Amino acid sequence: MSIYDSKLWISDLDEIIADLPWLCELCGKSVFITGCSGLICSAVTDILIRWNETHDGDRIRILAAGRNEQKVRARFAPYDKADWFEFVYYDASAMENTLTQPCDYIIHGASNASPNKITKEPAETMASNFIGLKLLLEHALKVNAKRVLYISSSEVYGKKDDNMPFREGEYGYIDILNPRMSYSVGKRAAETLCASFADEYGVSTVITRPGHIYGPTAAANDNRVSSAWPYDVARGQNIVMKSAGSQIRSYCYCLDCASAILTVLVKGEPQHAYNISNPDSIISIREMAEILAEKAGVELHKELPTEAEKKSFNPMTNSSLDSTALEALGWRGLFNAQRGFGHTIEILKEAII
Repeated sequence: MSIYDSKLWISDLDEIIADLPWLCELCGKSVFITGCSGLICSAVTDILIRWNETHDGDRIRILAAGRNEQKVRARFAPYDKADWFEFVYYDASAMENTLTQPCDYIIHGASNASPNKITKEPAETMASNFIGLKLLLEHALKVNAKRVLYISSSEVYGKKDDNMPFREGEYGYIDILNPRMSYSVGKRAAETLCASFADEYGVSTVITRPGHIYGPTAAANDNRVSSAWPYDVARGQNIVMKSAGSQIRSYCYCLDCASAILTVLVKGEPQHAYNISNPDSIISIREMAEILAEKAGVELHKELPTEAEKKSFNPMTNSSLDSTALEALGWRGLFNAQRGFGHTIEILKEAII
């Protein structure tokens, strides 16, 4: 089945688009999107596809970049045959990519974000975060792209001692000798690379720092709890929580996150970073589990984690984010935790599992 078989997903797309009048500024332009079949950027791509489908005039040209052409085309079929959709081969972990396509905008979302893979492949995780972005910044310079948007992470902030949301410019402690921090440190380094290319070469860059994103665009094998648990409960399985669940997170529905990325792409200040957080969805892991269990009518159980599972845990007890700067651009979240997780479960049942 296809996510496009879900009437609720199409309705959510239409609701998001109605709140993004500035998307018209992308009409007639080309947008190069890496990680386009992933959790976040597949939602970005779907918004642009739906815009093209529902609006007359100049289309937004989508350059869907990834390593697996069959996977990308299957995800976006039948729209992959449209004259405004093009697959582009791109591998964020490769030392070289043959990029020849001119483009107006680049959204870089390709990254290894799976806790299991980060633990097993810390070197590759860190290298791909930096090398993959460098190649795109060089390409942007070569083709004179209008802007590069880098999708970073709330993990750049590290640990803090209180439960107040992080504001841009506030940074806590990161243990740089802990291999699990390869993701966090790699993201920090990539952000500095964006600033460096802007300063030295004049490439217009903007950065987004998503919190914990969830939604039906997550892969079925995504082992992050905000992705795995919705699949479990949609199948009627109970939730098994392997911690006290007291960690505070900024949860955000994938389409709210995607609309924030497109807002920053068009309206963000050059060389600025923007947190992506729905202020109505800053909750603990346990509260998320309770919402999912209630929505699906299943039970919440607790088990002790294995040592291997502990190694993959995000050590931040509080990764909540302040969204003031983003909201000042005119963005707002449309899906609070109750609505977003509820829609996720229903769309998974309707069209995915």
